[in-house]
Amino acid sequence: MSIVQKELTSRKSEIQKELELLFKANMKITDWDVAEADDQEAAEILVNILQEKLDSIRKDVDSGKYINY
Repeated sequence: MSIVQKELTSRKSEIQKELELLFKANMKITDWDVAEADDQEAAEILVNILQEKLDSIRKDVDSGKYINY
């Protein structure tokens, strides 16, 4: 296992928790802003938004954008 793999593996749980916190914070904001929000619909839309950005980041990684970041 490389040093980078060890480092990121050691922080995996923290990274995943941060992503979940981002999701949950946006769910709360949606509930505050939309009085009768459909939570299931909001959750699905938020997951799609997050996935869209992850897909964009994946394309950047695959194209070498972060080789010398």
